[in-house]
Amino acid sequence: MKSEVLDLATKIVKSMDNKMGQDTILLDLSEISSICDYFIITSAPSDRQVKAIADEIQNDLEEEGVLILHKEGYDSARWILLDYGDIVVHVFHKEDREFYNIEGIWKDAKTINIDNIIKDNI
Repeated sequence: MKSEVLDLATKIVKSMDNKMGQDTILLDLSEISSICDYFIITSAPSDRQVKAIADEIQNDLEEEGVLILHKEGYDSARWILLDYGDIVVHVFHKEDREFYNIEGIWKDAKTINIDNIIKDNI
């Protein structure tokens, strides 16, 4: 089960990379929270790009038969949250990401190296 969730997280990271998500990180929360297993966080310099990243993720996962459970923040495009159950995706406008500092709040989570995921996507 956990490997299936990690495979889905990998697809999300690739979708983010396809739309030029910046400073993408994958946090493993499975040992410290019951909210979900993973947070995936990325940012973009404009509202338009924030929406484009969220759209890419949602479209790519729908093609795989994975439907979103909940979405917030799409209209303002400052912080879009996509809830896929075991994975929660945060797509931030760069300034809002710095302000909310999700990585700092969840500093006890293990960070998974995504360099190989992105490299395989090239």
